[in-house]
Amino acid sequence: MRSDKRVFRTVALGLLLPSAMLVLHSCNNNPVKETPKEPAADTGNAGLELPQGFGALRFADSTGNARHLTVSQNGVVYVKLENPVNGNAIVVLKDKNGDGRADERSAFAPFGGTGIAIKDGYLYASSNTSVFRYKLNDQQEVADPQHPDTLVSGLIDRGQHNSKSIALDNNGNLYVNIGAPSNACQEKDRTKGSPGMQPCPLLDSAGGIWIFKANELNQGYHNGKRYATGLRNVVGLDWNNQANALFVMQHGRDNLHDFFPELYDAKQSAELPAETMYKLHEGFNGGWPYIYYDQVQQKKIVCPEYGGDGKKAVTDKYDDPVATFPGHLAPNALLFYTGSMFPERYKNGAFIAFHGSWNRAPEPQQGFFVAFVPFKDGAPSGKWEVFAKGFAGKENIAAPGDAAHRPCGLAQGPDGSLYVSDDKMGTIYRIVYKP
Repeated sequence: MRSDKRVFRTVALGLLLPSAMLVLHSCNNNPVKETPKEPAADTGNAGLELPQGFGALRFADSTGNARHLTVSQNGVVYVKLENPVNGNAIVVLKDKNGDGRADERSAFAPFGGTGIAIKDGYLYASSNTSVFRYKLNDQQEVADPQHPDTLVSGLIDRGQHNSKSIALDNNGNLYVNIGAPSNACQEKDRTKGSPGMQPCPLLDSAGGIWIFKANELNQGYHNGKRYATGLRNVVGLDWNNQANALFVMQHGRDNLHDFFPELYDAKQSAELPAETMYKLHEGFNGGWPYIYYDQVQQKKIVCPEYGGDGKKAVTDKYDDPVATFPGHLAPNALLFYTGSMFPERYKNGAFIAFHGSWNRAPEPQQGFFVAFVPFKDGAPSGKWEVFAKGFAGKENIAAPGDAAHRPCGLAQGPDGSLYVSDDKMGTIYRIVYKP
């Protein structure tokens, strides 16, 4: 990137002072601070395709299977790993020389998982059963990495959909996703011909968002509260300050053609149901496992395990999405952009990291990109668009393992740059705008 440099010479009493001793003043006699060095994009934008004016660089590589990440006010990047590397699953990345890339790293925390966030002087991080909290010092660094506070524990982990993604509001509340360990709550999960259970017993402890206090220790199901239900699995979620509400991205169900070939062909099964964005409220019900949202018909459709035929719709009872996307893209992160680096149209809009899924066969796998949804006054105001692509390294992906990188987490830096984590190779991308 171009960086303007000015050379000032000050002559006092006929002597030229050494540059190291210069005191620079503007016209009103206030000190003039040198503009911080802007990070330069990598050649070829680190392999990404971006809108005009944007650039990308690799902030770090080989961090581990990087899930979500967060950035402190002074630019320290904390990355949550799904599995510990050398016994540690929170990686700390610092850019000490100001070139836009991490040149110092350390790690702590023995628990793997997905969720991580900074709020009100604390670093919050989750395992697949618990949520912990670390106090930050004046340098925005974890003061005591060996002794976190345990805020929540005892949440179910049955292997499937077990990541406990987190978000915090401005009133001291902590929101935790507890994904359903199931596809459609059948008596025998993912088994052709097995009927759906109604009512679904999993909804007592999973399949929704639970709310806890962000400053209370030793919480669990006994003193938490189910804030929203009928959500199969939410990995990406974020608090929207304009709407004063939590927004989430739901992973839609699978196996429509596999289990009901008389109702759905392979192409329909690859594209249905929609991946959905919801605006939550207390008592919200997304309808899982009884219904799914069909973005083609723009209707809530009764699932075939519960008597549906691909057309039978429900008009009320369950909440509608505020935005929809093609099926099986796997939205793993949601971020509302509040920075000032990007052009004004991005302000308060939503970035979504689509991780890419496994079940669009025989169609090519899709996802592996970051999308953008414009917002106005806390609500979507236009169609979604692909913002950053090229993570996969090639166009036609037969299986998700063929992708070079898979975007998973999003975070905003203090300068307004956008960080994207990759849980395939552990790359941390940084996207900047060059005015």
